[in-house]
Amino acid sequence: MRKNQEPFIDEEQDDEIILISKSSLKRDAQEIKALGEQLANLSPAQLEKFPLEGRIIDALRDIRRITSFNARKRQFGFIGKLMMDQDIDAIRHQLAMMDPSSEEYTRHFYQLERWRDRMLGEESNAAVTEFLEAHPATDVQKLRQMIRNTLKEKNEEKRSSLNKKLFRYLREMTEE
Repeated sequence: MRKNQEPFIDEEQDDEIILISKSSLKRDAQEIKALGEQLANLSPAQLEKFPLEGRIIDALRDIRRITSFNARKRQFGFIGKLMMDQDIDAIRHQLAMMDPSSEEYTRHFYQLERWRDRMLGEESNAAVTEFLEAHPATDVQKLRQMIRNTLKEKNEEKRSSLNKKLFRYLREMTEE
């Protein structure tokens, strides 16, 4: 655009033009590149939990065997470029769920504890029903049997790991 030339604005359109600064775009690109670096440090089993397409997973797999600093830098740039089309918020959320120091992880942990306590408490049937509505992939028989066994050992005042097993099962069902 030349000096003193007004930008063309179509007044018939109601769309609002949003200007984004170049430095803001660079910050966003650096942040996405940093997310790619965090993803590269995860195991293949952990990567399966993320909403990523095949090309990104292949690029993340390739970076494990690249040793040259400059080649790794280029590969992270490529991963960042591929991630531009992905749901970054979902990726951030999943990373936060894997980080025990994050608020989301702590909130999820306490929610699972409340589910377990309700299932082992007096309102067991209502809690199980609510959990099954929220997580339909749960094996009802397995869940009810785990609750029965945990209550049985709790009544016998034995120290067991069934309480922890129930918690782990609830975690597995909520992470799917």
